[in-house]
Amino acid sequence: MEEGRNAVRENSVMHPCFHLHQLLSKHAALNLADIWKQSERWSGCSKHHWHIFSVLRCPCTRASQHPIMAGKGNAIIATSLTREDDPQSTNDLGHPTEPFWSRSQYYGALLFNVAAFILPALYATLSKLWVANIDSSMVVTTDAYTYISIVAEVLNEGLPRAAWIIIGDKANRSLASRHSLSYTLILFQTFLGLIMSIAIAAAAKNFADAFVPADIRSASLTYVRIAAFSALASAIETAVAAATRALDKPDVPLLISSIKFAVNIILDMIFISKYHVRGVVPNVNTQAAIQLTCGLVASFAGLLFFAWTTIRKHSRSTSEESVRPSLHALVVLARPGFMTFTESAVRNALYLWLVSNIVSMGSNYATAWGVFNTIRWGLIMVPVQALEATTLAFVGHSWGLWRRSVGINNRRPKASTKQLLTIVKPALTSSMIGLAFEVPICLFLSFYGAQRFAYYISASESVSKIVEHMWKTIDWCYICYAISTQLAAILLATRPRWYLYQSLASNLLWVLPWAIVVSVTDLNADNAWTYHSIVFGGSLVFSLADIIIVDAVWAWMLKKGRMGLPPLVGVFM
Repeated sequence: MEEGRNAVRENSVMHPCFHLHQLLSKHAALNLADIWKQSERWSGCSKHHWHIFSVLRCPCTRASQHPIMAGKGNAIIATSLTREDDPQSTNDLGHPTEPFWSRSQYYGALLFNVAAFILPALYATLSKLWVANIDSSMVVTTDAYTYISIVAEVLNEGLPRAAWIIIGDKANRSLASRHSLSYTLILFQTFLGLIMSIAIAAAAKNFADAFVPADIRSASLTYVRIAAFSALASAIETAVAAATRALDKPDVPLLISSIKFAVNIILDMIFISKYHVRGVVPNVNTQAAIQLTCGLVASFAGLLFFAWTTIRKHSRSTSEESVRPSLHALVVLARPGFMTFTESAVRNALYLWLVSNIVSMGSNYATAWGVFNTIRWGLIMVPVQALEATTLAFVGHSWGLWRRSVGINNRRPKASTKQLLTIVKPALTSSMIGLAFEVPICLFLSFYGAQRFAYYISASESVSKIVEHMWKTIDWCYICYAISTQLAAILLATRPRWYLYQSLASNLLWVLPWAIVVSVTDLNADNAWTYHSIVFGGSLVFSLADIIIVDAVWAWMLKKGRMGLPPLVGVFM
């Protein structure tokens, strides 16, 4: 013991940037109080050791409550983390250790996420405008691309949504293991995306029969076959985005969106816009090919950038832990991933069932629904999507840190009110920001912008009037959606099983009964929205009430120590 104390004193004076983890490996029983006294001298040390310093300075450490300090025989583990990977640095919105604009802080990550989400939404709007200029009757065909994305969503919301609770757990998993999990996720999703793309392309006629109006169905088969491989691009992009956001690297999804947007705009200007080059005859299939090419290029560019940064970081690390994909990592992701996959499969199956009914109402009604979705899920929902991604990352960090603080082997821990508020604070903050944005936007569109925006996109007076009616009927419901999305993120980032339960409650108790009613009722374009508005708008209101109740039960059970938590697999102890 005395030898260890002397080693600390000598090394800290002679060389402030000495390799602390090597010293600790030689003196496992080193008294951490001595290291604490010397820690102020190490403030100039390289950020490679920041994690150890943050642990020693943490208030939990001083109170002997930190897991590393909870016991006389425990030793510090070198995790090869950099300052940006410090589990203490991203979980306190009130006392951040880095500037608020840093990507490892809530507001910095939010800015990155807003930029990453707004570019695809802007392009989705512009692409409909350009197709309308080519042939307004073919605008509805571009919705096939959207519906293929919804089918792919079943895969994209499976394992990737497990990233927040697994890869986002920086308090209990080493950086190398989180990178290994990320590569495993990306590889597996790429494989599934390729299979799905081939399947959709092979069944293009059946797909068009279900989701393209009859009068333009035959002309849309080539578009569907091209767009089918967007499932592959989407799978890669979603996996890379989820993994890197969970790793506090929202710049990678921003890079993907920026490349996709820039190349899309350039190629669209050349080939399909009003200003296209002479000799080129623009058509909707050209737009599909451009969109697919840009999606694949951007996705692989993001993947290569992530791989390059990972390799560079580990080349400077002394850790020998492998970052390669592995079957073990897939098993770790599979448990929560099964919950999110099941939830997504049920929700999207019901949605596509309803969409097939909408398409049967005729071209104008189907086009109006597509334009309505462009407004609803496009620029209007960008803040909600960005807030959700930010909430998921930071609730995941807070949850992992709390589990480590109470002991990762404690399967029924109790959480104090203060600890619960710390965990859910990102979600509450996001809810307030989302509410402040959605209310004025909904009012603006209802009283002024909905019909104008719809006409601008569709170039059809009749379609724009249908869209205006749709929006004015259920616009207020999306305020409920903005809040419920952030509150549901608490469950997704902490207890995916509970997230599945609340989603099943909403879909089986509200959406399914009304979907059955819609399918057996004799509907036409004049009365269909009466029923569809009840299904879609009502589900948003029902979901908000549902998630508030489930979140309240979640908090009560944690506070009383009655919630059984699953074991943490593949963590450092």
